[in-house]
Amino acid sequence: MLLDPQGTILALFLAFCRMGGCIMVLPGFGSARIPTNVRLIVAIAVSMAVLPLLWDVIYPRVSSPAPIYIGLIVSETMVGVVYGLIARLYTLGMQYAGAILTMSIGFTAPGGMDVLEDTSENQLTNMLSFSALLMLFMLDFHHVIFRALVESYTATPVGGVIDSQKMLITLTDTLRATTDLMLRLASPFLIYGLMFNVAIGLINKLAPQIPVFFISTPFLLAGGLFLLYLSIAAFIRQFADGFATVFLSF
Repeated sequence: MLLDPQGTILALFLAFCRMGGCIMVLPGFGSARIPTNVRLIVAIAVSMAVLPLLWDVIYPRVSSPAPIYIGLIVSETMVGVVYGLIARLYTLGMQYAGAILTMSIGFTAPGGMDVLEDTSENQLTNMLSFSALLMLFMLDFHHVIFRALVESYTATPVGGVIDSQKMLITLTDTLRATTDLMLRLASPFLIYGLMFNVAIGLINKLAPQIPVFFISTPFLLAGGLFLLYLSIAAFIRQFADGFATVFLSF
């Protein structure tokens, strides 16, 4: 490396394109709450860490003419972004499950600032999203993704032809698997909300002069929160298990 400083810098930048593209959208690292300079430093540090492992794969490509090198920058960034999006789409699914859950149990509190992103979310969805991401970090999911990025140089070598159709199929399969899992996680609350509202509707038919909706809402919310109290451990555990199933299948 020391004999060719220019080639070393160019090789490091190619590694940075794939690693930085992934970290740019990776959940946790790519959060709006993380300062940009921190994300940049992390991406550079990861790139410097993996460059010695991938030196024989990346360095021979840095001697390409300038137009080809620019094409390598674009392709390497796309590969990294796809790997990061697989994890990000899955974690965003928890917000989808949280929205279904809060709607089913009648939790209509005003939205506040999201813990992870620069958006507005209610407190219950914030708690679920943060707990799920914290669980993934406790299980070292970022190590799994960085290892997959290193192994991706075998499946998609530097300068290789990028199969855009395969990338789109991978992302759509991730969305399908994520939606299926989140619906299954939120299904007890959907069933609870449906059964409760059907029962309240029958009561309202028997006593139409009583404002049953306003009377029943606290009981709907209390029962939903109690159900969440009983099931949140299994909820988060199945979310973590599903990450291994979704990500490692690609």
